[in-house]
Amino acid sequence: MRHNVFSRVFRHILAPTVVFLLLGGGWAQTVNVIYSFAGGVDGDYPDTDLVADLSGNIYGTTVLGGTYGSGTVFMLSPDGNGGWTHTVLYNFTSGADGGQPYQGVTCAYPECEFSVTTLYGAAASGGSGSACEGGCGVVYQLSNNGGVWTETVLHNFTGGKDGSRPRNSVVAGLANNLYGMTPTGGTYGFGTIYQVRGSDFRVLHEFTGGADGASGPTDRLFYTYDKAHLLGVTTAGGAYGAGTAFELNSVSGAKGQWTFNTLYSFAGTPDAGFPYSAIIFDQNKNIYATTYSGGANNLGSVYQLHGTELGYLERVLYSFNSGIDGKSPLGNLVLAFDQALYGTTSAGGTANAGTVFKLTPNGDGTWSESFAYSFQGAPDASLPYNGMVGAKLGIVNTTYYGATISGGANNHGAIYEFVP
Repeated sequence: MRHNVFSRVFRHILAPTVVFLLLGGGWAQTVNVIYSFAGGVDGDYPDTDLVADLSGNIYGTTVLGGTYGSGTVFMLSPDGNGGWTHTVLYNFTSGADGGQPYQGVTCAYPECEFSVTTLYGAAASGGSGSACEGGCGVVYQLSNNGGVWTETVLHNFTGGKDGSRPRNSVVAGLANNLYGMTPTGGTYGFGTIYQVRGSDFRVLHEFTGGADGASGPTDRLFYTYDKAHLLGVTTAGGAYGAGTAFELNSVSGAKGQWTFNTLYSFAGTPDAGFPYSAIIFDQNKNIYATTYSGGANNLGSVYQLHGTELGYLERVLYSFNSGIDGKSPLGNLVLAFDQALYGTTSAGGTANAGTVFKLTPNGDGTWSESFAYSFQGAPDASLPYNGMVGAKLGIVNTTYYGATISGGANNHGAIYEFVP
C-alpha cells in the first residue's frame, strides 16, 4: 500500500475465469532499467505515473530528493545512442511552491501528442494552507519558456472544504480545465473531487465516507472527451466498506453543476476490494482496473465493469493466488493493440519485489494470465507502485515504461522499459 513518506449497484460476482500460465523456459519478455535515481539532486522515491510524448520523452515526478529534498519533476530523453538523458525540470522546496509531488504530471490534449511546453500536477505538502503541518498541498503548472521551466501555483489547499494533501496528479479536460481528488479534507473529512481552471477553483463533490465512498490516495481520474464525464475509484467506503467505482457527470445546460453516481460498491473477498488504480476502457466501453486486496485469495485482483441498461455488472477476471504471481497491485492497467491487458503488482514475485503480468482474452469470455516478469531488487528495479505507459511511437505500442520506488543501481528507485 502507498505510504506517506513523512446509485444503483448490481452485484455480479463470478468465479475467476482465468488460467494461470508461467511462461516456460525463463521470461519471454524483457525489462531493462533505463535510469537509476541516485537519491540526491536527481530525485528519490519516484512514486509516479509516467507521460510520454511523440518525441519519445518521458515525464514524471519524484516525491523526495532534488536540490531541496522535497521532490522533482523530471524528463528522460532518448540520447540517440540507445541511452537516456535525465533532466530535472523543477525542484520543489516544500514552501509556497509545494512539495512531495506524487503520481506524476499531465499535459493537455493535444499538446501531449507533440511538443510539450506545459505540465500540470499536484503536490501533497507545502503551499499556504496552515491547517496542515508543513502545508496542505498545491495544484501547480510548469511552463517551458525558452528551455527554462517555471512554476505557477494554481491553488493552495486550505485543509477545509476544498480538501487537503492531494496524493494523485490531475487530469486535463476540455477548455483548460483540470480535475483531481484529495484523500482528506472536505466537509466530512473523507476527501474531495475538484476542478481548476486558471485561478478558478471549484469543489465538485465531497465524499461522505458512506455509500459514495472515502477517497483515499487513489490514482488519477479518467476524463472522457466526448462529454464532460469523470470516472474514478475510492479506496474505502461504499455499501460494503471496500471502496467504490463512481462517475461524475456535468449537467447539460447547467454550468458548473455535476451529478455523482456510484457505479459499483466492492465487497472484498471473494469480490474485488480496496481499489487504488486508475481505470481504463476498451473499445466496447468496458472498464478495467486492479484492486489492492480482495479477490479469491485476498491478495488483489483484476476486475471488469460492464455497463448494461440496468447498471454496471462486475466480474473478477483474475485473483492473485500465491504471491509468486504477484500481489497487491496499485497501478493502472494498459490495453495493448491485441486487447491484452498488462499491469504491475507492488509486491510478490520470486523476490517479493513486484511483477509485470499479462491478461489475454481467450475469445470465449475467459482470460489467461501470464507471469511476464519478476522484479529482483537492486540493481534491478523493485516495488512498482504505479502502472505503465506506452511509448507514443506509432499506433501499436511495442514498448512500455514504468517506475519503481526502490531498486535500480542505487536502490533509490528506477525507470524501466518493458518489451512484451
